[in-house]
Amino acid sequence: MLDIRYVTGDATSPQAKGPKIIAHICNNRGGWGKGFVLAISKRWPEPEAAYRRWHRDRAGNDFELGAVQLVQVARDIWVANMIGQHGIKTSRSSGPPIRYDAVRQCLHHLAAHATRLGATIHMPRIGTGLAGGRWERIEPLITSELTDHGIPVTIYDVSPA
Repeated sequence: MLDIRYVTGDATSPQAKGPKIIAHICNNRGGWGKGFVLAISKRWPEPEAAYRRWHRDRAGNDFELGAVQLVQVARDIWVANMIGQHGIKTSRSSGPPIRYDAVRQCLHHLAAHATRLGATIHMPRIGTGLAGGRWERIEPLITSELTDHGIPVTIYDVSPA
Protein backbone atom coordinates (compact mmCIF):
# COMPACT_ATOMS: atom_id res chain seq x y z
CA MET A 1 0.00 0.00 0.00
CA LEU A 2 1.34 3.41 -1.00
CA ASP A 3 0.48 6.89 0.16
CA ILE A 4 -0.56 9.62 -2.25
CA ARG A 5 2.32 12.04 -2.76
CA TYR A 6 1.41 15.75 -2.70
CA VAL A 7 3.66 18.33 -4.36
CA THR A 8 3.46 21.95 -5.43
CA GLY A 9 3.88 22.26 -9.17
CA ASP A 10 2.48 21.74 -12.64
CA ALA A 11 0.72 18.43 -13.31
CA THR A 12 1.50 18.80 -17.03
CA SER A 13 5.19 18.50 -16.14
CA PRO A 14 5.23 15.26 -14.11
CA GLN A 15 8.06 14.78 -11.62
CA ALA A 16 9.07 11.15 -12.08
CA LYS A 17 11.23 8.82 -14.13
CA GLY A 18 9.76 6.23 -16.46
CA PRO A 19 6.28 6.05 -17.98
CA LYS A 20 3.81 8.62 -16.68
CA ILE A 21 0.06 9.14 -17.07
CA ILE A 22 -1.45 12.58 -16.48
CA ALA A 23 -5.09 12.08 -15.46
CA HIS A 24 -7.92 14.61 -15.45
CA ILE A 25 -11.71 14.73 -15.44
CA CYS A 26 -13.75 15.55 -18.56
CA ASN A 27 -17.47 16.05 -19.04
CA ASN A 28 -19.81 13.85 -21.05
CA ARG A 29 -21.08 16.70 -23.25
CA GLY A 30 -18.00 17.19 -25.41
CA GLY A 31 -17.05 20.52 -23.84
CA TRP A 32 -13.33 21.32 -23.58
CA GLY A 33 -12.21 24.84 -22.80
CA LYS A 34 -12.08 25.66 -19.09
CA GLY A 35 -10.05 24.49 -16.13
CA PHE A 36 -7.10 22.10 -16.24
CA VAL A 37 -7.75 21.18 -19.89
CA LEU A 38 -6.41 24.61 -20.87
CA ALA A 39 -3.02 23.70 -19.38
CA ILE A 40 -3.08 20.39 -21.24
CA SER A 41 -4.00 22.02 -24.56
CA LYS A 42 -1.32 24.68 -24.11
CA ARG A 43 1.29 21.92 -23.87
CA TRP A 44 -0.09 19.31 -26.32
CA PRO A 45 -2.85 19.50 -28.97
CA GLU A 46 -3.45 15.73 -29.15
CA PRO A 47 -5.59 15.16 -25.99
CA GLU A 48 -8.16 17.80 -26.99
CA ALA A 49 -8.31 16.61 -30.61
CA ALA A 50 -8.69 12.99 -29.47
CA TYR A 51 -11.40 13.91 -26.93
CA ARG A 52 -13.38 15.87 -29.55
CA ARG A 53 -13.17 12.95 -32.03
CA TRP A 54 -14.16 10.52 -29.26
CA HIS A 55 -17.22 12.65 -28.48
CA ARG A 56 -18.12 13.27 -32.14
CA ASP A 57 -18.01 9.53 -32.91
CA ARG A 58 -19.64 8.49 -29.60
CA ALA A 59 -22.40 6.48 -31.31
CA GLY A 60 -19.76 3.92 -32.25
CA ASN A 61 -17.47 3.92 -29.21
CA ASP A 62 -17.37 3.86 -25.39
CA PHE A 63 -17.74 7.64 -24.78
CA GLU A 64 -19.83 7.70 -21.58
CA LEU A 65 -19.53 8.35 -17.86
CA GLY A 66 -16.78 6.16 -16.41
CA ALA A 67 -14.83 5.76 -19.66
CA VAL A 68 -11.14 6.59 -20.09
CA GLN A 69 -9.30 7.59 -23.26
CA LEU A 70 -5.51 7.30 -23.14
CA VAL A 71 -3.61 9.64 -25.48
CA GLN A 72 0.16 9.37 -25.91
CA VAL A 73 1.80 12.82 -26.03
CA ALA A 74 5.49 11.93 -25.64
CA ARG A 75 7.65 8.81 -25.63
CA ASP A 76 6.90 8.22 -21.95
CA ILE A 77 3.86 10.42 -21.22
CA TRP A 78 0.15 9.74 -21.77
CA VAL A 79 -2.88 11.90 -20.92
CA ALA A 80 -5.95 10.10 -19.56
CA ASN A 81 -9.19 11.85 -20.52
CA MET A 82 -11.58 10.48 -17.85
CA ILE A 83 -15.31 11.10 -18.16
CA GLY A 84 -16.40 11.68 -14.58
CA GLN A 85 -18.59 14.76 -14.95
CA HIS A 86 -22.19 14.92 -16.21
CA GLY A 87 -22.53 18.13 -18.21
CA ILE A 88 -21.20 21.43 -16.97
CA LYS A 89 -22.14 23.75 -14.12
CA THR A 90 -24.49 26.53 -15.17
CA SER A 91 -26.59 29.06 -13.31
CA ARG A 92 -29.57 26.72 -13.79
CA SER A 93 -27.74 23.61 -12.54
CA SER A 94 -28.88 21.86 -9.42
CA GLY A 95 -25.88 20.32 -7.73
CA PRO A 96 -22.35 19.79 -8.99
CA PRO A 97 -21.70 17.91 -12.27
CA ILE A 98 -19.19 15.48 -10.66
CA ARG A 99 -20.30 11.85 -10.62
CA TYR A 100 -18.34 9.98 -7.95
CA ASP A 101 -19.31 6.52 -9.22
CA ALA A 102 -18.03 7.48 -12.68
CA VAL A 103 -14.79 8.79 -11.15
CA ARG A 104 -14.32 5.45 -9.35
CA GLN A 105 -14.92 3.58 -12.62
CA CYS A 106 -12.45 5.87 -14.43
CA LEU A 107 -9.81 5.27 -11.78
CA HIS A 108 -10.37 1.53 -12.04
CA HIS A 109 -9.74 1.69 -15.82
CA LEU A 110 -6.78 4.01 -15.20
CA ALA A 111 -5.24 1.41 -12.86
CA ALA A 112 -5.34 -1.18 -15.65
CA HIS A 113 -3.61 1.22 -18.06
CA ALA A 114 -0.97 2.14 -15.46
CA THR A 115 -0.27 -1.50 -14.68
CA ARG A 116 0.05 -2.40 -18.37
CA LEU A 117 2.43 0.51 -19.01
CA GLY A 118 4.29 0.31 -15.69
CA ALA A 119 3.35 3.98 -15.27
CA THR A 120 3.02 6.38 -12.37
CA ILE A 121 -0.08 8.60 -12.17
CA HIS A 122 0.03 12.39 -12.00
CA MET A 123 -2.94 14.73 -11.61
CA PRO A 124 -4.28 17.92 -10.10
CA ARG A 125 -6.98 17.51 -7.43
CA ILE A 126 -9.31 16.00 -10.00
CA GLY A 127 -13.01 16.76 -9.87
CA THR A 128 -12.73 19.61 -7.35
CA GLY A 129 -12.67 22.59 -9.71
CA LEU A 130 -15.39 23.14 -12.28
CA ALA A 131 -16.83 19.67 -11.61
CA GLY A 132 -17.70 20.81 -8.07
CA GLY A 133 -16.53 17.69 -6.26
CA ARG A 134 -15.18 17.47 -2.72
CA TRP A 135 -11.61 16.26 -2.23
CA GLU A 136 -12.57 14.35 0.90
CA ARG A 137 -14.76 12.15 -1.34
CA ILE A 138 -12.31 11.86 -4.26
CA GLU A 139 -9.11 11.15 -2.32
CA PRO A 140 -10.44 7.82 -0.91
CA LEU A 141 -11.37 6.75 -4.46
CA ILE A 142 -7.78 7.37 -5.58
CA THR A 143 -6.51 5.40 -2.60
CA SER A 144 -8.82 2.41 -3.11
CA GLU A 145 -8.45 2.19 -6.90
CA LEU A 146 -4.78 3.16 -7.32
CA THR A 147 -2.42 3.44 -4.35
CA ASP A 148 -3.87 0.42 -2.50
CA HIS A 149 -2.90 -1.56 -5.61
CA GLY A 150 0.68 -0.32 -5.56
CA ILE A 151 0.27 2.35 -8.25
CA PRO A 152 2.21 5.53 -7.33
CA VAL A 153 0.09 8.70 -7.49
CA THR A 154 1.33 12.29 -7.30
CA ILE A 155 -1.14 15.13 -6.77
CA TYR A 156 -0.05 18.58 -7.94
CA ASP A 157 -1.22 21.72 -6.22
CA VAL A 158 -0.58 24.95 -8.10
CA SER A 159 1.90 27.20 -6.34
CA PRO A 160 0.33 30.38 -4.96
CA ALA A 161 0.88 33.41 -7.17
